[in-house]
Amino acid sequence: MDIIETAKLEEHMENQTNDPTNTYTRPAEPVEEENKNGNGKPKSLPNGLRKGTKKYPDYIQIAMPNESRNKFPLEWWKTGIAFVYALFNLVLTTVMITVVHERVPPKEISPPLPDKFFDYIDRVKWAFSVSEINGIILVGLWITQWLFLRYKSIVGRRFFFIIGTLYLYRCITMYVTTLPVPGMHFQCAPKLNGDSQAKVQRILRLISGGGLSITGSHILCGDFLFSGHTVVLTLTYLFIKEYSPRHFWWYHLICWLLSAAGIICILVAHEHYTVDVIVAYYITTRLFWWYHAMANEKVSALKCYLFWEAFPDSCALCLVLGWNYSSPSLCFPRLGVCPWRNRNLKVSSQTNFLSRAWWFPIFYFFEKNVQGSIPCCFSWPLSWPPGCFKSSCKKYSRVQKIGEDNEKST
Repeated sequence: MDIIETAKLEEHMENQTNDPTNTYTRPAEPVEEENKNGNGKPKSLPNGLRKGTKKYPDYIQIAMPNESRNKFPLEWWKTGIAFVYALFNLVLTTVMITVVHERVPPKEISPPLPDKFFDYIDRVKWAFSVSEINGIILVGLWITQWLFLRYKSIVGRRFFFIIGTLYLYRCITMYVTTLPVPGMHFQCAPKLNGDSQAKVQRILRLISGGGLSITGSHILCGDFLFSGHTVVLTLTYLFIKEYSPRHFWWYHLICWLLSAAGIICILVAHEHYTVDVIVAYYITTRLFWWYHAMANEKVSALKCYLFWEAFPDSCALCLVLGWNYSSPSLCFPRLGVCPWRNRNLKVSSQTNFLSRAWWFPIFYFFEKNVQGSIPCCFSWPLSWPPGCFKSSCKKYSRVQKIGEDNEKST
């Protein structure tokens, strides 16, 4: 009986393959594999399901073709869009600081708010300069590391999008809630009271100096909730650690110490309230982790085995080995099979709550062609000699290459 059922199964699968109306075809198996298996029997099923094929001979195998496209396309034009997005939000932040500065109450009328950290730690004048120097060092290390990354375009647009979004959030928070200065040591610039030309000059001065106190450009008050220095110190460390070899523990430790010391020095200098630093750290880390949890999803093909005559009302015996992002769901009305829902974080669905974020369409636009986690690979920023000086290489087929190798050997 087993031989008869196996013969029926092979006959049924052959009819499915030869049927022109069936759009799904079983991928051909190499001849060597057929000889090893004997009589050309399919070897694509796991061992646990071979008994099921004998019991339920009416069996259909649906196989999606493997994609041969590049898993990590560079797409520099998307990186350019992300850079413009980040640059726009950074400029918007300087404009918002200038606007909020006009609303900050004088420290004589509205004294600093109570802060527990300030109650126990006295102010150190030079601490804020240390924080900014640490930030400059981390930014320099990150830019140098980024230049040597092989997939710098993908990593670059991730960095630009995240820092642009963080500063957009910062614009909103500092505008809706204006806090008094954290200490009586603040020397805020005088208010302009509607002088638009002077405001433009302040914006340009703030941009040219990078908003740093050591450059003399940070003379405005009101940009307290939340701390932009904490955002830069935290985000640069996260990117440095994520896109560097795991065995560089000493490099990660040095960057972590620079970041942690810089954040602590912000509080020691009494330049920000403690809540400003906590909120900045929380928003930065969560946005970084959420984005990379979604971006690191891997693309694979779908292969599903449907025993549709034995189970006509459901997909009870469906072995899913992967998924293709281009098909969020599949439905087989002729077979009476319910659709299989995609639960991938890169695809918007009812079960993917991260897809409800407002920035998910932007994320999908940037990451839809990136297939999985980016490997930690490095390359020279500029190749030498340039491509225009290199001699043109002929493209040979594999047969031609073997033929040339044989001629050289003889």
